[in-house]
Amino acid sequence: MRPHRIVYILVSCAVLAACDRATTPAPDGQTPAAPAPVVALQDVVETRPDYIVGISYPKSAAGHPLLAQALKAYADAARGDLMKAVAGLQGQKPTAPYDLSLQFTGLVDTPQVVAVAADGSSYTGGAHGNPLVARFVWLPQRQSMLKANQLIADAAGWQAISDTSREQLMTALSQRLDADEVEGADRAQQLENGSRMIDDGTKPDPANFAQFEPVMNAEGQIRAIRFVFPPYQVAPYVEGTRTVEIPARALLPHLAADYRKLFQGG
Repeated sequence: MRPHRIVYILVSCAVLAACDRATTPAPDGQTPAAPAPVVALQDVVETRPDYIVGISYPKSAAGHPLLAQALKAYADAARGDLMKAVAGLQGQKPTAPYDLSLQFTGLVDTPQVVAVAADGSSYTGGAHGNPLVARFVWLPQRQSMLKANQLIADAAGWQAISDTSREQLMTALSQRLDADEVEGADRAQQLENGSRMIDDGTKPDPANFAQFEPVMNAEGQIRAIRFVFPPYQVAPYVEGTRTVEIPARALLPHLAADYRKLFQGG
């Protein structure tokens, strides 16, 4: 066999081997995860005779495609509900324009935790708009959203959170009545009604604490969790959104092991 023929065969074998390596599937049949598509978060301002839309996004979400997707999906759903109501007008002009006002605000932006608040309202007739309240807690290193039902490991933890939340909310209610100088039968009635709403809205169920935001210390650790209750959950609409703050030291005994390191003292 001629030398140049041998060289050709060796080169061909090397090329085939390289091609085989390139087409070999990942171990265990795993396919490398494709990068998440980039979602452009653009503020929206629309004014029409029958509806108005205003949506604003934080810059902090732009570097996290999956978080940006979640924010966009929430806004799109709210807008979709508004446009269904507008379509229901069948061309008639409403007494007051239907309205969607939604603001996303960056709360936390660290390598470990990114948090965004969504606050606004959607008006489609009636005495007032429907409140829009949501919180998004993104863990960049895990590429996942932190949900309330993942955060607490056991039923005892939810009971402790429920008890503390009820205590704080009842104290705030009593202080408000003091400030308004409400006394006698009127005070007793408002305490009874308020207590009932608080009891219902703080039952030890993760769904009642689904909206929360981390409160950070100077070292970038979570020093407390602020649970957020939309209007109607624990108080009448006129009192707006209510919150309670529970320190990390009270949460630590009940935290799921995967998330302890995110917290002060964990």
